[in-house]
Amino acid sequence: MIFGAHMSTSGGVSKALERGTAIGCGVVQIFVKNNMQWTGRAPAPEEITAFGAARVRGGFKAVFGHTGYLINAGGPPSAKRAKSLQSLIQEISLAGALGLPFLVLHPGAHLGEGEERGLERIVAGLDEVFAATKNSTVRIALENTAGQGSCLGWRIEHLAAIYEGVQSPARLGLCLDTAHFFAAGLDLRAPGGWDAAMERIESLIGLKQILAFHLNDSKTGLGSRVDRHEDIGRGKIGLEAFRHIVNDARFADSPGCLETPKSEDMHEDLENLATLRGLVSSEKR
Repeated sequence: MIFGAHMSTSGGVSKALERGTAIGCGVVQIFVKNNMQWTGRAPAPEEITAFGAARVRGGFKAVFGHTGYLINAGGPPSAKRAKSLQSLIQEISLAGALGLPFLVLHPGAHLGEGEERGLERIVAGLDEVFAATKNSTVRIALENTAGQGSCLGWRIEHLAAIYEGVQSPARLGLCLDTAHFFAAGLDLRAPGGWDAAMERIESLIGLKQILAFHLNDSKTGLGSRVDRHEDIGRGKIGLEAFRHIVNDARFADSPGCLETPKSEDMHEDLENLATLRGLVSSEKR
């Protein structure tokens, strides 16, 4: 895998890439607007130019986005659901302006309406969003979730149902989070558990649809259905699990992005990146 981390855009989107370069990221994930607001300001032409220049200087394998946390396409008809779809439409536009290939999206929560109905609404919402952005090349990478509350996407079958239901599956991809897998009940601690999960994805969706990985340890236990990220090797998943994950030859060129807790000086990212790189077998370095 090609390792990197989610970076803050404080001070401008180009600053995120400068931060990534400073700690040796090979990939960077960003929010294209404030992740806790419905709408955001489009980047000015000079910001787009600075972002492109920083991207070239950094030599990143991939730079991609993550959607805001307010977006929920899985709930019943409401003002919030309408805002969610409009927010996602705008984020696709912002991502396109920055030249990002995809945005990672939590599928949504059914809010008590049941999994089947929630998945139907996610499909309908994505169809609406894709129709409104039909000229865009930006894809949506569905992220597996820990399954907190009524959140959907904690089962691989949920992701497959969305893929099967949408009218434009070519606009979709996957982003797989290790902490979410574990919290949802998929035991990654032995190679067999990881391989079983990948085989299930291959059979239902296809490994070629995996656009990125989120590499996070978990503060909570197997099957806890609670989403709490931890530094690599310091959580319930453990260091050895990440050894077989990062050495999976099928994903040698895939982005592997940290979303672990960090302070302003990013020393935690530096430590986690060093840990991940130290797990890569010598013949692959």
